[in-house]
Amino acid sequence: MSEPAANPAAAAAAAATSFPAPTISLPLGLEVLRTYSGALVCLEILFGGLVWILVASSNVPVPLLQGWVMFVSLTTFFLSTTYLTLLITGLADRINTDWNFLDVFYHFIAVLFYFAAFVLEAATTAANGGAHISPLPNSTDSVLCITYPRGNVFTVLSYRQYSINVAATIFAFVVTLCYGCSMVMGFKRWRK
Repeated sequence: MSEPAANPAAAAAAAATSFPAPTISLPLGLEVLRTYSGALVCLEILFGGLVWILVASSNVPVPLLQGWVMFVSLTTFFLSTTYLTLLITGLADRINTDWNFLDVFYHFIAVLFYFAAFVLEAATTAANGGAHISPLPNSTDSVLCITYPRGNVFTVLSYRQYSINVAATIFAFVVTLCYGCSMVMGFKRWRK
């Protein structure tokens, strides 16, 4: 059996100092959506979901390059959704951690990963190199027209896949910018 503490106030003070209060400078609840950071997280979720949907709807014609894009877009979509959910529900206040540091760290990693995903998606789109599949007139057959490839990587995308990959590249760039802005804003909050 353990002996009772001689001074309950001293025991309470020791317990209070061993777990610091969470540090978060963003408002909790729906008020977070009225801040620039909350709006950026919503844009990250929205545009990141679009990148995910667009790449998946192109049937991932170059899985070696676009596999990373799918991984990054799915992972950051769910992590950003979880982060926003913790802020809206107020559960972030119950988890004893430095949320300002975690915000900066998460957005830094997300910027690095999403920039790599943007570059790979742009490379996939640019590697089409003028190749296109055209239907033959008055026939159900198609013909593949290939021009001389510009680089070492060469992909054959249909017009639909090419258009979808262009849109995915644009949205991946927009999401990268959103994560970058969130990182800068989080860094300013963390340094205060």
